Amino acid sequence: MSTSSRMSGGAQDPGERSKRRSFTAEYKARIVAQYDATPDGGKTALLRREGLYCSHVIEWRRALAAGTLASAASKKTEKARAEAAELARLRRENARLRTELDKTREALVITGKAHALLERLSGGAA
Repeated sequence: MSTSSRMSGGAQDPGERSKRRSFTAEYKARIVAQYDATPDGGKTALLRREGLYCSHVIEWRRALAAGTLASAASKKTEKARAEAAELARLRRENARLRTELDKTREALVITGKAHALLERLSGGAA
């Protein structure tokens, strides 16, 4: 089959990537329980029906045992919360530094005026 015949006929753009699936923690726990309760002959049917691999079940079972089972959505939420907290901290620090910069600028203006006044006084006394 030539390249041109493969590209025609409604072929997907090779640049398009399918979106990665994410599963809730409840779904993962339910599937692990169903998988464990299913007799040996029906386990592959369960996986096919759900569009999963046995590695999913193995990974989710380990996470359940370790108590770290979480969905990708909850991981994204945790990441978003952490980023929001970091953003708030950086904004507070930025405001503090701006205040400090304003004070330093005012001090420099005052120092400049005092220097100019001393120059005038010393120049006038000579």
